Amino acid sequence: MTMELVKDKSPEFNLGADQLRIFFIDHLNRIYCAKEHLVNRLPEIIEDANFSDLKYAIEETLTDVEAQISRMDEVYILLDAEKSFANCDGLINFIDESFDCIFKQVSDAAIRDMSILSYMINIESMELASFKVLQLIAGKFENKQIKQLLKENFDEATADRALLLLILVKYMKD
Repeated sequence: MTMELVKDKSPEFNLGADQLRIFFIDHLNRIYCAKEHLVNRLPEIIEDANFSDLKYAIEETLTDVEAQISRMDEVYILLDAEKSFANCDGLINFIDESFDCIFKQVSDAAIRDMSILSYMINIESMELASFKVLQLIAGKFENKQIKQLLKENFDEATADRALLLLILVKYMKD
């Protein structure tokens, strides 16, 4: 089913600069929260991964996430904004629940690896969507550096997700 956009009398988004900035920072806070979760939790599962390619992907993702956090720190500085995890409880619960599923597979290494892949692919997919939204909004800001930093994060997250999907396909063949 395809959907065509019809020109009708729907209201346009006429967000003011302040509203857009608040929305942007709130969204940035949530993705930052997810990235912090990965930095804190990925080291816990590296040794639990059975498939060597998966161990490599976890280590690679961890390195990339640390670089992404650094870029996001720059965005906060450029916006003269503070990080806040005040509205992240739902996201944290969702991510923690997915993470906890990994450890329910203690006796089955193959299922545990699938749980790790699922966890990581789900987070990367969510982050890709968030980075894309942030990039689009950043186009409204006068600072092109913000958009560039977000593009770099989006590109890196895209590559990480592609690697994880490639590993999933390879894992299913072996």
